[in-house]
Amino acid sequence: MATFHFHLVAPDKMTFSGEVDQVDVPGTEGDFGVLAGHAPTVSLLRPGILTIYAGGQKVEMVVLGGFAEVSEAGLTVLADVADKAADMDRAVVTGKIETLEASIKGMEPGNALDKAIARLDHFKEVDRHLTGTAMH
Repeated sequence: MATFHFHLVAPDKMTFSGEVDQVDVPGTEGDFGVLAGHAPTVSLLRPGILTIYAGGQKVEMVVLGGFAEVSEAGLTVLADVADKAADMDRAVVTGKIETLEASIKGMEPGNALDKAIARLDHFKEVDRHLTGTAMH
């Protein structure tokens, strides 16, 4: 399988840099997979699980927003937060869930409320992934 270069950058560190086989990205318009030769693309990230496949290994990372750019040079993801799922502090995610739930209660119906509910759902999805279920 052809490989490509991938950078995952968070504000405080370069989380990953190297050759990969595939990266699955949680985009705001839906998840998408990137392989070598992918068409140039720019996408915003939603809170979710970014999965890196390299050398027969699979690494799951929690990303909490940012953006991804696919170019001839490979894939670069600039994330607000990017930590290995196994190392992620659930308190960060549950704190965001609590904050969003509180803010939604006072919002008027409309586009802003719809966006806040969608963002809350994304954080709840990350939380479910971190806690695991019998279905995983």
